[in-house]
Amino acid sequence: MTSQVATIDTKHVDMIHDAQLDYYGRRLATCSSDASIKIFEVSGDSQTHLANLSGHGGPVWQIAWAHPKFGNVLASCSYDRKVFIWKESSPNVWTKIYEYAKHELSVNSISWAPHEIGLSLVCGSSDSFISVLTHKGDNKWTELKFSAHNLGVSAVCWGPPYRPGSLLDPNAPPALIKRFVSGGCDNTVKVWTFIDLDKEPTSANLGEHKDWIRDVAWAPNLGLPKETIASCSQDGTVIIWTEDNEGWSKKALDEPTFTDVVWSCLLYTSPSPRDRQKS
Repeated sequence: MTSQVATIDTKHVDMIHDAQLDYYGRRLATCSSDASIKIFEVSGDSQTHLANLSGHGGPVWQIAWAHPKFGNVLASCSYDRKVFIWKESSPNVWTKIYEYAKHELSVNSISWAPHEIGLSLVCGSSDSFISVLTHKGDNKWTELKFSAHNLGVSAVCWGPPYRPGSLLDPNAPPALIKRFVSGGCDNTVKVWTFIDLDKEPTSANLGEHKDWIRDVAWAPNLGLPKETIASCSQDGTVIIWTEDNEGWSKKALDEPTFTDVVWSCLLYTSPSPRDRQKS
């Protein structure tokens, strides 16, 4: 099996903080301390610069593509305390369709909900609050803001919409589950559950690292009995959290060992043996 590595000269003039491919893997968005966002079309080892998005007043920490059923929609968050939502109004022409500016400190992390739930964005800020922005049609958005982590929120990630075990249980409730995970500067990992996206969710504290949480990731799940979350920390550890019928349990990764801060984590669903034979 061979891998192909391509280098892209983004023309950013300062540090790049995030780079995200869209749903189809055809477009790449990047963001930087130069306060700009750039969009490229990628194909093999060739890239074409398509657009520059500007408007933030400080470093842009993260970007996130929405599901394509909502069109070409991109969210961004920044040190300037703002969240922007952009949409491609015509080929390679992007318009800022929504701006949220009610956080008091840097907005550090954003995550779109699964498309089954709707166009809903969760945002985590250094002001210790989380906000949830939900599209209601005709470019109207509802805003929900609540306290989450003392000292600040560093990472957020939506969970899968299907109830654990629903794939194997024909009597499982058909309703979707609305949950996301957050990590904060209080060293804790929390899972938040909504009944209604317009009302403050309930929270469950999974446990702690020994230092600030730097990232959290929730593995995809189509209704299997177990849920899996990963968290990584300033303390140099990665913890895998697993939910089954008895609740949440944790296991720290023994290998590899990390001697410094772990900045990011990613979980994915492993292909079946048959899929692996096809690859």
